[in-house]
Amino acid sequence: MKYKIIIYGCQMNKSDSERIAAVLENIGYQPVNKPEQADLIIVNMCSVRQSAVDRVYGLFSKSKIKNQKSKIQIKNKKIILTGCILPTDRKNLENKVDLIFNIKDLPILPKLLSEKGGISLRPQLFSTSQCNNYFSIPPLLTSPVSAYVPIMTGCNNFCAYCVVPYVRGEEISRPAQEIIEEVKKLIKKGYKEIILLGQNVNRYRSPTNYEFNTNIRITNINFAKLLQLINDLPGKFWLRFITSHPKDLSDELIEIMAKSEKITEYLHLPVQSGDDVILQKMNRGYTVKDYKKLIGKIRDKIRMISISTDIIVGFPGETKKEFKQTVKLMKWAKFDMIYIAQYSPRPMTAACQLKDDVIKKEKKRREQILNRILEKTALKNNKKYINKTIEVLIEQTPHHCKFGMGQAKNDFCLGKTKTFKNVKIKDLKGSLRVGRFVKIKIIKATPWGLEG
Repeated sequence: MKYKIIIYGCQMNKSDSERIAAVLENIGYQPVNKPEQADLIIVNMCSVRQSAVDRVYGLFSKSKIKNQKSKIQIKNKKIILTGCILPTDRKNLENKVDLIFNIKDLPILPKLLSEKGGISLRPQLFSTSQCNNYFSIPPLLTSPVSAYVPIMTGCNNFCAYCVVPYVRGEEISRPAQEIIEEVKKLIKKGYKEIILLGQNVNRYRSPTNYEFNTNIRITNINFAKLLQLINDLPGKFWLRFITSHPKDLSDELIEIMAKSEKITEYLHLPVQSGDDVILQKMNRGYTVKDYKKLIGKIRDKIRMISISTDIIVGFPGETKKEFKQTVKLMKWAKFDMIYIAQYSPRPMTAACQLKDDVIKKEKKRREQILNRILEKTALKNNKKYINKTIEVLIEQTPHHCKFGMGQAKNDFCLGKTKTFKNVKIKDLKGSLRVGRFVKIKIIKATPWGLEG
């Protein structure tokens, strides 16, 4: 039996998919590259933006992925849906797929497949049904260099535009002991970048103590303490995390980041808008002044830090004057990257009750303005690296390019810096290897990366 996982959405969905793959291969399924080659297709859905939801609906009307219950038939193909699914979409899609399951029920997926006629080709190597939660299932990692480690799931913030609290539930933190043991195993296997995941990692609180050894017990572990504990593990590796919420990012965390050798000099800190009226409507819990003060603290402590953000354009009621405040903040902050989204109403959210009164054309115009600002500031930021020799983690070589961003070719290798900058490297001797840290002299900069 062959399977294909189609992934939409954030890094958490990508991480969840690695655990889904582990369960499937544990019972004998084999991966394929194309959906039409698969006996089983799992769609890991995202509901954060309407465009992602539309792509899922499109699978059943345009692509070759079809099922007897959908518009066009392909015999003997099972289709399963999981991920972040709103109740309305669940109802609309339940007759088009064979099964919809909550990712928290992943340990019993073999049982669900059996009930739906899936075939287990061999005995399980590990009993998924005995796992306390789906995070206990060891993932089948797709990269030999970087590894996602979820530390919590869910969100309690209820931002006015966001469905995450409704589809992921309330915040639940994994025990620090469980997280650290997983990281230790990854380091032992040779992974060089550990990426901690959570919808809002700053709210992490371990539900249990950490037993360092028989004599030492560490209590009250928050996110800053968790970072410190992982940073202190032996071995050469980088430690990165996403995503942070400005109102929950503490001075303690900034101090830990500044003094810790392994924590990368990169922070994704979504601001969403540069106008206080819009921020209040969004229920973000901070003002522009608060955000600017926080950015100032971070840059004072971590001189070379690279900061990215999220922006929503065209939120209900956003006037041209209010948008100009966002433009003003973007020019001040000089972000290294901005992930811009045009607002789309999401069912169940508070903003869904507001009139979506910014027309599509105007949303697009505002997005283009921010993109032009980003291109200028990102290029200016990246030019600071020219003629500097910096440490780079090699992610791809011309002979090893099955993962990552882009593709290594023509004697070029791809890597990234500790500040999360993509680097294209000319390897004349062919001596660079995936997973190695190397010193590279930067000779060129573009808005989206470096060359060395």
